[in-house]
Parts: sequence; structure tokens; C-alpha cells
Amino acid sequence: MSFFWHDWVGYIGVFFVLLAYLLLQAHKIRGNGLIYQLLNVFGAIGVILSLVFGLGPINWPAFLMELAWIIIGVFGIVHGTRLRQRAREKGQNMPLW
Repeated sequence: MSFFWHDWVGYIGVFFVLLAYLLLQAHKIRGNGLIYQLLNVFGAIGVILSLVFGLGPINWPAFLMELAWIIIGVFGIVHGTRLRQRAREKGQNMPLW
């Protein structure tokens, strides 16, 4: 069995998504935090690259799920950034993670 670059990128992407979920469940990071969102976005990008460049036909349901994962993650990053900015303006401190 040969592993190509897109296979490794896909495995790393899966690792990032699972790591984000594990850290969230272990209460090490917050669900609206930047680290959680970035792990999910980069993980989904890795899986999408694996799907697009992999051998054989593309798995469309998996592709669409990962695309939604990226869109939701980017929304979370933007929303969290706005919340942290508003908190700073009010003199409050919100953690990044």
C-alpha cells in the first residue's frame, strides 16, 4: 500500500478534528475559542484535499460535510473575534482558547 502526500494530509486533518473534539470534551479548550475553530478548519481542509486528490471517484457526501465544517468553522472564528473585540472595548477579557 502506497501513501501519497494527499493521504498524509487527510490523516493529519482527521487527527486535527479528533484532537479538537478531545480537547473540548476534556475542558482544555472552549468551543467558541480560536484554537478549537482553527483545528476544525485546518482538519477539514486536510480531509478535503485528501478527497479531491485521492485516487478514484470523489466521495461527495464526505466532501460536502467537510465543506460545511470549514464554513461553520470560519463563521465561528469571525463570530468569536467580534465577541472578543466587543469584550475588549468594554474592558473585559475573553480567553482565546
